[in-house]
Amino acid sequence: MLDSHNDRVQVLSEALPYIQSFAGKTLVIKYGGSAMKDDALKAKVISDIVFMACVGIRPVVVHGGGPEINSWLTKMGIEPQFRNGLRVTDAETMDVVEMVLVGRVNKELASLINRAGGSAVGICGKDANLITARPEGSSDIGFVGEVTSINASLISTLVENGYIPIVSSVATDEDGQAYNINADTVAGEIAAALGAEKLILLTDTAGILEDYHDPSTLIEKLDINQARELVKSGVVSGGMIPKVSCCVRSLAQGVRTAHIIDGRVPHALLLEIFTDAGVGSMIMGSLAYDSQMGQPFLGQPFSGR
Repeated sequence: MLDSHNDRVQVLSEALPYIQSFAGKTLVIKYGGSAMKDDALKAKVISDIVFMACVGIRPVVVHGGGPEINSWLTKMGIEPQFRNGLRVTDAETMDVVEMVLVGRVNKELASLINRAGGSAVGICGKDANLITARPEGSSDIGFVGEVTSINASLISTLVENGYIPIVSSVATDEDGQAYNINADTVAGEIAAALGAEKLILLTDTAGILEDYHDPSTLIEKLDINQARELVKSGVVSGGMIPKVSCCVRSLAQGVRTAHIIDGRVPHALLLEIFTDAGVGSMIMGSLAYDSQMGQPFLGQPFSGR
């Protein structure tokens, strides 16, 4: 809580270099977890996204919706099933996934952003062949796909004209078959295709932890090689592996920084992007370049830290 006018001035002064640095830059945000289920947190995420757009940043939002999919499957008498962390998606389940993600969640988010003063457009991977998919590989999980290509021009056209794209991760293959794709993966591939400044994953953990039982072991900054080693050594495990892997993949394709942050923290997006301390884990390429100082270094003073 801000106790004085000086506190308010300090907050604004700290944010100014980041606002200046990121104006005109594209940030891809994967929105899911508790920040999507809790109405109070959802309102703060929406306001953060609108704030970014208002100060000249170009946010692109990719969303999940697993809990709502489960709820609707249950209502329709279909038992949700998972194998190795992936939703088993037969034809009937795929219909529900598409209905919920494209027809409900996507349009609700676009509407909320528009009501908050932004200008959002809800789209999915089917629109203008935004995302082309292929089967994940295992026949026992049904219509679960992976990304084969991204049509970045559609999103670029929207952001260049002042719109905030809200992307649902339903896509089709070349024959028109619909596939359900992991939203983290889609966010990473879109960030790479756009050459985004940042990829930000909102999660239900503090970030990358040395001990996943202990939030105080948060690793605030690491480079791409350290991230790979943490996966290889088993420090990063379970559901965090695909998140770190998609960050690493996006960085290898030119995204400047990737962030895994705690969506349970109110205004986590603003805290990560516009403050020196941040609230999660930031992964960088092995060597960053400081355009402000004119020399290479590890770390980025204008990266949201």
